[in-house]
Amino acid sequence: MVCFDESPKQLIAEVRERIPATPGRPEGFDVEYKRNGVRDLMMISEPKLGLRKVLVAERRTKIEFAQTMKHVVEMYPDVDVIRVVPDNLNTHKTASLYEAFPPEQARAIARKLEFHYTPKHGSWLNMAEMEFSVLARTCLAGRVSDEATLRRRLHANVAERNAQHRPINWRFTIRDARSKLHRLYPSTAA
Repeated sequence: MVCFDESPKQLIAEVRERIPATPGRPEGFDVEYKRNGVRDLMMISEPKLGLRKVLVAERRTKIEFAQTMKHVVEMYPDVDVIRVVPDNLNTHKTASLYEAFPPEQARAIARKLEFHYTPKHGSWLNMAEMEFSVLARTCLAGRVSDEATLRRRLHANVAERNAQHRPINWRFTIRDARSKLHRLYPSTAA
């Protein structure tokens, strides 16, 4: 099982050098900045093993989703079925594969994937969201000026976290789901 999600990251460069912090004085920086575009981060998370991979794309379209799913299939060549947990974004469909690849190749990829979508307005249930939260607090905090810097930061962070092999300790139970998502799940008689 892998969890999948994507998130944009704006590339913002400084226009003036920062003034280093000194005792009793915080670092100084200019609020003015230069925009260098946006990159879309494609998170592939295997929560039970504590592994993750982040691909960087220029856009967030059906084509990028399909290419990422092809990458997922290539990551697990000996697995018959890969259960993928995405949210309900309109690009997260098997049809995206057919727009990106020839029919035979799209079908070969689709045969290995089994999608399990998070409920509408429930993307927070996707453990890939937790991985993005960690990235936002660590290597993506602050300004990132260009794609090369973004890739370096992501690679270093992901390599360090993957070396730890710490699985996600998911504590959201069926009882929690029935309580918080009562409109989506039937209640059980006790």
